[in-house]
Amino acid sequence: MCDWCTKHGAGKKWYMNARNYSNELADELRAKEYLSEQWTNFEQVYIRKIMGISSVDLGYKLRLPIIGRVLRWQAERMIHSESKNRNPTRADGHFGQVIPLEEAKIILGNLAAEPIIENYCMCRWMQRGIKERCCINFGVLSTVIERLPRFIPENNTARISREEAMERIEKHNRRGYVASVWFQPVPYINAICSCENPECGGLRLRQDFGLHTVYKSEYVMRVNADNCQACGMCVHKCQFGAIRLVPSLGRAIVDPRKCWGCGVCRHSCAHDALNLVPRDEVPAARGSY
Repeated sequence: MCDWCTKHGAGKKWYMNARNYSNELADELRAKEYLSEQWTNFEQVYIRKIMGISSVDLGYKLRLPIIGRVLRWQAERMIHSESKNRNPTRADGHFGQVIPLEEAKIILGNLAAEPIIENYCMCRWMQRGIKERCCINFGVLSTVIERLPRFIPENNTARISREEAMERIEKHNRRGYVASVWFQPVPYINAICSCENPECGGLRLRQDFGLHTVYKSEYVMRVNADNCQACGMCVHKCQFGAIRLVPSLGRAIVDPRKCWGCGVCRHSCAHDALNLVPRDEVPAARGSY
């Protein structure tokens, strides 16, 4: 398991610890105050300053020999902050982990605090100006977002039932959207996002700049050689370039170092040849999140 499971999982995965969804924890962290300021100023997250230095052209600045190392250290410190004085406008203490559909359904069906809402994906809105309703929030965050009209679908109620939430997350997953669960702020959990790479802000910061805004899942994909028909559909479905066809073998293979364990590729396989296995059982992926 990842370090956050050890620290906030109470003996299990951090996102399977019921306390991390509780209203009691939200009160302890003053989460409503934090989330109100964060989401009122959400657009500023993409132009945040790190040690007084603008995040514009971040990739270039991170490659600088000395300044880059200092910026990376400070950015990671902000992302993973558990300080009582963390800055909500910078989204300090806000990061997540990719999860497969099965675990997303367990969270929405049993763990997520009510009310549950489905609102616009801010990554799509800020990068392409498209309002798509595919992010599921719950608990205190829902009550905050409901007061901010730009996040709520027009002419439609944002609140949904647990059953509706599970149906929506499966629909998004089948469309190829990767599910991820989020601390906000750590260790309080109040969101499951359905997005895609590189549109997702968290995935983009991780893939392009190596910042741990989001972690790989607790699983990797494995191909059942007996079932694989080498149709190649899973290759096209994978957003991380982790699957390729090997003509000499007559089947697909997965690079466990690239696999995020999202499970989305399974929807493209008509032959039941793809199965998720625990990351720790695969030597090449063990401990790599």
